[in-house]
Amino acid sequence: QVQLVESGGGLVQAGGSLSLSCAASGRTFSNYAMGWFRQAPGNEREFVVSISRSGGRTFYADSVKGRFTISRDNAKNTVYLQMNNLKPDDTAVYYCAAVLAIGDYVWTGGYKYNYWGQGTQVTVSS
Repeated sequence: QVQLVESGGGLVQAGGSLSLSCAASGRTFSNYAMGWFRQAPGNEREFVVSISRSGGRTFYADSVKGRFTISRDNAKNTVYLQMNNLKPDDTAVYYCAAVLAIGDYVWTGGYKYNYWGQGTQVTVSS
């Protein structure tokens, strides 16, 4: 089992920044690719970004490319999401997720992920 705990959400004005963290415990963190997903009220969960086991590969949804940055610190068992130039459309509950990965790949499909955090709310006001 892998336990994931997100933190760092909150309320910010459009154009502002927030930094999310996701702390993992339970298994060898570096064996897992990590992803961030989000879900707004009335919408389906959507992929935001993924990072490979080593951190050497990342893949972003077009909607956040150039504004969000994912990173990970395997020594601290933590993955981060830096969100800049936030827009009201970014308002959602953000979830981090982990998938046991054989190679150094990224994964965009939520169904691939084995473990999920409880989510943290991000609200962007206009």
